[in-house]
Amino acid sequence: MKAGIALALPLFSLCILCGCYRDAHLYPIQGPLAAQTPPPIFSAKLTGVINSGSLTAKLSNGEVFSGPWQAQSAKQIANQSNAGIAPPFNLSAAWDAVYGPGFYTGHVLGSHLFARTSLTGKQGGILQVEMISQPGIDGADPRSLSAPVITGVAKDDKGNIYKMGF
Repeated sequence: MKAGIALALPLFSLCILCGCYRDAHLYPIQGPLAAQTPPPIFSAKLTGVINSGSLTAKLSNGEVFSGPWQAQSAKQIANQSNAGIAPPFNLSAAWDAVYGPGFYTGHVLGSHLFARTSLTGKQGGILQVEMISQPGIDGADPRSLSAPVITGVAKDDKGNIYKMGF
């Protein structure tokens, strides 16, 4: 029994460490960068465990954006709204531009977890990001859950809207 516990602890630690980051890509959907042929694809890295961490993205001209993110539950967002607390920014139009009309209302509002962050780049640019995480559904059996699905959008101060792919 002790040998099993001794073996399980390092495996559990390895699983947690492997889940601490996710690579992402930002795909320009609207704006000057989307008009380029072919449109560029930018890299990003999301780090953290469960409800907080950091996000780093490298966009056009090599500008690097980096900063913290923290998830909020749908209940926290509703409580803030009911208390009259306005969000620092709202990317509802970006969600609908990327994923189709009504996506923000149908999927983002009330999502399992929601994160919003505004990052300042090394050259002074601004990148606003919103992400959601929802339980995944295994395609083979719709009653069985798989790993959470993370989706997101971003908007920069140069008029570009991005789809975030993880």
